[in-house]
Amino acid sequence: QVQLVESGGGLVQPGGSLRLSCAASGSIFSSAAMGWYRQAPGKERELVVGITRDGTALYANSMKGRFTISRDNAKNTLYLQMNSLKPEDTAVYYCYMRTDILYWGRGTQVTVSS
Repeated sequence: QVQLVESGGGLVQPGGSLRLSCAASGSIFSSAAMGWYRQAPGKERELVVGITRDGTALYANSMKGRFTISRDNAKNTLYLQMNSLKPEDTAVYYCYMRTDILYWGRGTQVTVSS
């Protein structure tokens, strides 16, 4: 059974930075594709970025240049570095792991506001 636990969310001012983490249980982390989605109030969940097991990343256009995904297979942890945050980045951010099953974390709230 895989469990994903996100952390690192919070309140930040516009232009600020946050780093989200997603800690995964189990032994399949290094062989799985992973990534981040987000869901803002009243909106559908949208892809932020995905990363393959070999480290190739695919970003949504609005996040390119501001967000950076990385993974540490030795620590079973996925990261999302978010810079130059905007109020429209306010959302719950969810980590996912994709094998033959799609696993989701419970999310971490990011609020960008002055």
